[in-house]
Amino acid sequence: MDHVAEDEHAHNSAHHIGRSREPAAHNGSAVHGEHEGGGRHDKHAGHSIAMFRDRFWLSFVLTIPTLVWGHMLPRIFGYTPPEFPGSPWIAPALGTAVFLYGGLPFVQGAIGELRARLPGMMTLIALAISVAFVFSIAVTLGFPGTPLWEELATLVTIMLLGHWIEMRSINQAQGALAELAKLLPGNAVRITRSADGVEHTEDVPLVALVDGDLVLVRPGASIPADGEVREGRSNVNESMITGESRPVLKAAGDRVIAGTVNGEGSLRVVVTGTGERTTLAGIMRLVEQAQTSRSRAQVIADRAAYWLTLIALGVGAVTFIVWLILGAEPAYAVERLVTVLVIACPHALGLAVPLVIAISTTIGARNGLLVRDRRGLEEARLLDTVVFDKTGTLTLGEHRVVGARAAKGFEEDEALRLAAGVEQDAEHPVAKAIVASATERGLTVPRVTGFEALPGHGVQADFGGRRLTVGGPNLIRRDQIAVPAEIESFAAEAAQHAQSVVYLVENRQALAAFAVADAVRPESAEAIRQLHAQGIEVVMLTGDAHAVADAVGRELGIDTVFAEVLPQDKVAKIQELQQQNKRVAMVGDGVNDAPALVAADVGIAIGAGTEVAVEAGDVVLVRSDPRDMPRIIALSRATYQKMVQNLWWASGYNIVAIPLAAGVLAPVGIVLSPAVGAVLMSVSTVIVAINAQLLRRTVL
Repeated sequence: MDHVAEDEHAHNSAHHIGRSREPAAHNGSAVHGEHEGGGRHDKHAGHSIAMFRDRFWLSFVLTIPTLVWGHMLPRIFGYTPPEFPGSPWIAPALGTAVFLYGGLPFVQGAIGELRARLPGMMTLIALAISVAFVFSIAVTLGFPGTPLWEELATLVTIMLLGHWIEMRSINQAQGALAELAKLLPGNAVRITRSADGVEHTEDVPLVALVDGDLVLVRPGASIPADGEVREGRSNVNESMITGESRPVLKAAGDRVIAGTVNGEGSLRVVVTGTGERTTLAGIMRLVEQAQTSRSRAQVIADRAAYWLTLIALGVGAVTFIVWLILGAEPAYAVERLVTVLVIACPHALGLAVPLVIAISTTIGARNGLLVRDRRGLEEARLLDTVVFDKTGTLTLGEHRVVGARAAKGFEEDEALRLAAGVEQDAEHPVAKAIVASATERGLTVPRVTGFEALPGHGVQADFGGRRLTVGGPNLIRRDQIAVPAEIESFAAEAAQHAQSVVYLVENRQALAAFAVADAVRPESAEAIRQLHAQGIEVVMLTGDAHAVADAVGRELGIDTVFAEVLPQDKVAKIQELQQQNKRVAMVGDGVNDAPALVAADVGIAIGAGTEVAVEAGDVVLVRSDPRDMPRIIALSRATYQKMVQNLWWASGYNIVAIPLAAGVLAPVGIVLSPAVGAVLMSVSTVIVAINAQLLRRTVL
């Protein structure tokens, strides 16, 4: 599929998300237009991949006879070109055609740059080919010297090829938006019910869906809108949104995300979000915002490209004058001028940073790391301290059974299974924690009878002829329950960690005890280890009591714990760390943590899977996985390394190439023609593009 078709597909798909959305990929490349001072390509009408491709091929075809009937190839290969009436005008005619057709985009670009008072790459190219064209016309009409028709045609053709290759590279790098737009299906299957109660299905465009609609998602189909499963059970592939490779089981009551792919089951989904309100649209906004934001490195590169343009103009003028003073023919002086202007184009310098950023943004999006602000990604490499909010970040934010102890001769899983059976009809958070923990362990929760609530003490129910009770310490004291020593010591230890203790009781005898608390995420310990391996200090902020906070801190190996911190005091803690000359990242849920996220050097907002529209952070973690924090740092370091490599190459190339183009080594026989200069400039740009593409090999 060619890029034009891809762009059209991206545009059409994005239309389903929101009528006003224009994907960045649609114009060939948004990044391509960010060479401030180095040529804002997307600001010049008609510049696209297809345009450069078409103009290159026609110019290439016209350049071949220009070379055959010119003066350079006959001299090199020792042949005489065929002569016929008008043959002396082949090179001038075709060279003029190449200039007017192939060189038009560069002239238009130069006009745009000069209007913006930002002379750059287009200005240099346009000036070079215009000087060569005017000089060749003058020589053809009688001015002494050798015309540069071959050099002109070759130069324009090579520049068109270089721009075509570059725009293809950038378009591929910016594939994130187009890929996201393609996730949505073209239509949805809506379920309606007639007045007589009979269900009907109809295919409707996505724009016809509204909140509350019931849609059918068949096996293997993409989910058309955000919603909640009403009926059905299926594994859903969310990797394209969250980066998580394993399918996620969805059943009644679970939320699903537009653009994810249904597995083997059939689902009936109630629509809760369409158009711009879907998770996918939110992700696209974040990716687009990242691709239009500007990093410090890019500001520096743009400034350098601007000054390089002015230097090239100055060096070109000096070169022309010096060669005339030294007695060179005007044609030779013009050739040196043109070569300097071409070879000094800040193309590679202007491409060095934005292409790397575009690729890193895409890599992040594919891994569930949404970069809102490029500067946040750039700053992450400098971090030495990461501050985590506890609840919902390092912990699940939901109560779970975090420990259990059964009496001798009784299995913990069996005790948890029975306790869940008794608690399954209760509404208390501790009851829900016991039931959820049993389900997560794959235990079969039995159905009980005779359920009875014991206000302030617990609940009880019958199962298999047994009367079972589940309750807390109040129940133990009131009914003088016998508690075995091993359970009593377990309960005492749990109480020291500020964990709630619940007992399973039968016949006034405690069979087991469960410690219930906000469970630590299974990924948190690994995230802390990875951060320590990166040389990062880890800090935890929480409003919880010291006993609870210290227990979590010890379990995870956190360096510093701040407990009993009110939401409004979190900013002060961040600033306290910054005053110690630390570079601080804050990781939180973006609600009561929002001020701290803004105050930190880098704010990392937890997306919680579907709540990705977090405006406070520089980066959003879609998966709510704390292990994504070290991944962000790794991506930032790899991105910066590529930027530095590209900037060194682009700058070093110009330091060497400009003097060669000016002819400083002409006395020893080393001279660069304009065509060779164009090749070198294009090669330097391609090297920068290839080096940026190597960033894709980064393992996060």
